[in-house]
Amino acid sequence: MGERMSDINACPRRRVPERTCVACRRKDSKGSLLRLVRTATGEILIDKAGKQNGRGAYLCPFRNCWESAVKGTRLEYVLKGKIELESKKRLLEYGQTLPVRYG
Repeated sequence: MGERMSDINACPRRRVPERTCVACRRKDSKGSLLRLVRTATGEILIDKAGKQNGRGAYLCPFRNCWESAVKGTRLEYVLKGKIELESKKRLLEYGQTLPVRYG
């Protein structure tokens, strides 16, 4: 009986979806990470909306993570397919526009 009306009608907080960066393994909210997707045709795209069909991988929006994932084999492993040299060059060019994370 001692409950306040606001406690009874309070809605539970919605859970924020979390994803893990494939390069640094840091967990963050889905919206703050960048998603790469391998489409059915094998093309690698940057999925800014996070809604495209295909195999996805998440990366921090920092140059360090971007370069480490694209230059290594981790991204190919997560996307379950080879990444063509042309696609790697395009992804590295995009990565150059991102800020560097310090610390």
